[in-house]
Amino acid sequence: MSDEPVAVVGIGQTKHVSARRDVSIAGLVREAAVRALEDAQLAWSDIDAVVIGKAPDFFEGLMMPELYLADALGAVGKPMLRVHTAGSVGGSTALVAADLVAARVHRTVLTLAFEKQSESNAMWGLSLPVPFQQPLLAGAGGFFAPHVRAYMRRTGAPDTTGSLVAYKDRRNALKNPYAHIHDPDITLEKVRSAPMLWDPIRYSETCPSSDGACAMVLTDRAGAGCSPHPPAWVHGGAMRSEPTLFAGKDFVSPRAGRDCAADVYRQAGIDDPRRQIDVVEMYVPFSWYEPMWLENLGFADEGEGWKLTESGVTALDGDLPVNPSGGVLSTNPIGASGMIRFAEAALQVRGRAGEHQVEGARTALGHAYGGGSQFFSMWLVGAEPPSS
Repeated sequence: MSDEPVAVVGIGQTKHVSARRDVSIAGLVREAAVRALEDAQLAWSDIDAVVIGKAPDFFEGLMMPELYLADALGAVGKPMLRVHTAGSVGGSTALVAADLVAARVHRTVLTLAFEKQSESNAMWGLSLPVPFQQPLLAGAGGFFAPHVRAYMRRTGAPDTTGSLVAYKDRRNALKNPYAHIHDPDITLEKVRSAPMLWDPIRYSETCPSSDGACAMVLTDRAGAGCSPHPPAWVHGGAMRSEPTLFAGKDFVSPRAGRDCAADVYRQAGIDDPRRQIDVVEMYVPFSWYEPMWLENLGFADEGEGWKLTESGVTALDGDLPVNPSGGVLSTNPIGASGMIRFAEAALQVRGRAGEHQVEGARTALGHAYGGGSQFFSMWLVGAEPPSS
């Protein structure tokens, strides 16, 4: 028996900000869930199960929050599953939900991811000592900056590339009403003159710390037939992981990322991603990861990713728009950031992305990574159902 086709029929986000002091975590997640249900024109009673994800619990200092969130998400008496794969968790959570529909375990699933970073200290949370390895005392930026340097040495990329990505994404964010950072006075010179945090990563080239949530309603073919709006169809999805540290690990282009993308492309019948994929929502918490992941995901040959950025290919009006929503550089509720990438990809092929809609988008890739470039999750969605 073949898998049941999976469709995204409802998407909801909160407005992402530094601190949502007006709501509890329960209020935050319910806000996104209600918007997803309204988009799908479904009621809580139509949901068969809930799949929730977030980053490490110590980001808020609240252990196993899913237990008390069941009531807020209409999950009392229904199956509820928690997913956690570090920063990639939003993507992984969506994939678990999609698999439940594809396997005909449930017909309609609400999936949701969130973070309320204002209630804790993510920099501290990312710096906890890990047994039997060297301490990480500089947070995520300090961990990833040497890998960016390695990429520059390997490819000969000029030190201007990171600023171009940040300028592009922050301008795109101005077209996204849910994005955290809206800087109408943004200029390329403003980005380039920002303080250096971790050479070569400047303050303007880093992601913010956000409170926010994202939700989606996934359903089967019959459910999609009742949708009031065009659905996004899941053509392929995969997760891969590898250790944070091991002899021979390629931090610039991790094997797990390459394998994950290859699996998704195989499922979706993609043999030339550069030509067959119309838009990419890519997990770029530090600007330099755009050219790095362009190579890792097969959109550019090794050493050529930065050239796509420099030539304007990844701009909103370019040949391969990357992060038309503004991306993680503009919005980063860590636990939800991956799901936002997946949801924004789905919005594009549904033609419902508003001012940041890519004209004619029919296929889109959602991408997330987490940990020390160790967890990867991706899906490819299309405007048409997958061929059986």
